[in-house]
Amino acid sequence: MKKIIFSLLLIVVFQFSELYAQSETKQITLNDIFRSRKFYPEYISGIRSLNDGEHYCILEKDSLNVYNYKKGEKTGTIVTSSQLIPEGDTIPIRMRRYQLSNDEKKILFATETESIYRYSRKSKYYIYDIESGKLTQLSQGGKQRLATFSPDGSKVAFVRDNNMLIKNLKNGNEQQITTDGLYNNIIYGTTDWVYEEEFSFTKGFFWSHDGSKIAFYRFDESNVKEYQMTMWGDLYPEHYKYKYPKAGEDNSIIKILVYDLATKQTTKMDIGEDTDIYIPRIKWTKNSKKLSIQWMNRLQNELKILLADVTTGKTKIIYHETNKYYIDITDNLTFLENNEHFIITSEQDGYNHIYLYDMEGNLIKQLTKGEWDVTEFIGVDEKKGLVYFISAETTPLNRELYVVKLNGSGKKKLSEKDGNNRVRFSKQFKYFINTYTNANTYANITVNSAKGDELRVLKDNLKLKETIEEYKFSPKEFFTFTTSEGVELNGWMIKPSDFNLAKKYPVLMYVYGGPGSQTVRNSWGGGNLWYQMLASKGIIIASVDNRGTGSRGEEFKKMTYLQLGKYETIDQIEAAKYLISLGYVDPERIGIWGWSYGGYMSALCMTKGADYFSTGIAVAPVTNWRYYDNIYTERFMRTPQENPDGYDDNSPINHVEKLKGNFLIMHGTADDNVHVQNSIELVTALVDADKQFEMQFYPNSNHGIYTGRNTTMHLYTRLTDFILENLLNVEKE
Repeated sequence: MKKIIFSLLLIVVFQFSELYAQSETKQITLNDIFRSRKFYPEYISGIRSLNDGEHYCILEKDSLNVYNYKKGEKTGTIVTSSQLIPEGDTIPIRMRRYQLSNDEKKILFATETESIYRYSRKSKYYIYDIESGKLTQLSQGGKQRLATFSPDGSKVAFVRDNNMLIKNLKNGNEQQITTDGLYNNIIYGTTDWVYEEEFSFTKGFFWSHDGSKIAFYRFDESNVKEYQMTMWGDLYPEHYKYKYPKAGEDNSIIKILVYDLATKQTTKMDIGEDTDIYIPRIKWTKNSKKLSIQWMNRLQNELKILLADVTTGKTKIIYHETNKYYIDITDNLTFLENNEHFIITSEQDGYNHIYLYDMEGNLIKQLTKGEWDVTEFIGVDEKKGLVYFISAETTPLNRELYVVKLNGSGKKKLSEKDGNNRVRFSKQFKYFINTYTNANTYANITVNSAKGDELRVLKDNLKLKETIEEYKFSPKEFFTFTTSEGVELNGWMIKPSDFNLAKKYPVLMYVYGGPGSQTVRNSWGGGNLWYQMLASKGIIIASVDNRGTGSRGEEFKKMTYLQLGKYETIDQIEAAKYLISLGYVDPERIGIWGWSYGGYMSALCMTKGADYFSTGIAVAPVTNWRYYDNIYTERFMRTPQENPDGYDDNSPINHVEKLKGNFLIMHGTADDNVHVQNSIELVTALVDADKQFEMQFYPNSNHGIYTGRNTTMHLYTRLTDFILENLLNVEKE
């Protein structure tokens, strides 16, 4: 009997221990997130559709390979790294960035790349001739920027030392077509800092379709004021100066020029007498004698499309739009092959939609309509008369693929699953590669027919899914609530895996909140891993999209006009109140953190919302819009001279006396975007108000704060320690 009882006891103990082992959850660490490749997803690098529309090429390990869209077969290799060894060297160049010529006979490779600002960089370029197998360096005169093949592949245009150059690949001649380019003074073929940052482009030259001409920008930034940053590390630190126009200050003066390769003549386009304007885009029509120029006033509430005759420089207006708030600039302007029509997106009916015009500026048809936003224009299959786009029609949280006919009929949804779809079509629009995610699933990459049918899976990331299951990630849950002002807001929440409705939990809210942005999306978010780690320690993570954010129409997005920060802060406070009302949130332990605009918001919530937020972190925050650049700031605020109260009423600097809780400020000292001046001025005000706080500066780091071997790990360790100490009362080890 004793043996039976003992045996039964062993069985029970064994089963219990087995059950315990099964229930034990692996703990995610900062090392897992930032140093190991444990959560590294599989993806596809360098996808390019080939001209036949049946094949695409991708970068794989040490080769550029060709695959068939429909069958998935590897049909060839264009080049391997062993073929990319420069003359006199033994080490092949790295195959990271490449550009195929239109005839698919040559490839440009960018190597030894150095970053300049967020998007700009300079590189040593090499040209690989696919037929001969020969590798040659583009130019010996120093690193180049933005090297681009001519349409026939016989030439390459590029920028060096702020001047435009053309390399003739047939005879090797290099021609400099501008000569007075000068650092911090005159720029040709690329942009100044503020255009790069706020109009999101650096390539400022464009070949005509027949390759006979190049249109390019000229920036005169001689009257733009300089900002100076100290670069630490030497006995005597270096001072770095660059042109940065702050709100209300002078901009570069722009000219649009066209160079004719046959006549070697440069013609200036007529963009009007007013120089205090913007030219956020230029684009060739299908006619190589006609160039479109997008003209915008300084307040950014008036947009004209000028059609220029490049032989004379004369222009005429073919599109004119005004707005009581501001107009967003996109890359959606598309000229059709028939040279008779163009497509553009606009918010002119209160939501972002697609419009078809003729070349005289007459509206032919509004192609999409409804109380929802087109979030991305994909392209036009002109042979079939179909327009493809991504929209937030079903919910602002999703991004779904649709098609509509050029006559505005037959709109159809092509994507099937709720979530985020990122689409890249083949040439001729026969297939597309779709990268799908949702809030709890990373990257399922498929090949689909143009009708949306899934043909095959390229990457399913099942291994990553299994790894995530081992760590028992908590699902991201969406919620909606109505504020005391009757505004419906969307949010998400990650609860601890052992969530108990009877307990009171601390909350960390993540905020960005800037105009047109969204943190509440049904997609795999960049912060998911870190948030899961914090949730596993007993913190609820939440984020709410306040008024001013995107994909809910123009009025919701633009209602913060002239008073950035006001309604956004009100809504984040309302979000804190809502969370408290759920019953399982500790009202004494609500934290908030954000970066950039989110840092601005967290600083406002810690001051104007001090009764609700006990802990806050502001990373690289704007603290007064007077310190930020003029294109971004004036788009939403007008100038400080016109709107002084709008600038000052919602500056956290002017509310520091309200601070009650634990506050951490973090900033990179070499932040060229949101200058460390913002944090310095906030610190000055906090000291004047006798308010205690913590601060962490990162020498020589830019806005992303990643300069240096351990910087990212150090930053998130600091963030984590601060959060655990103040929301969970956990002392750092």
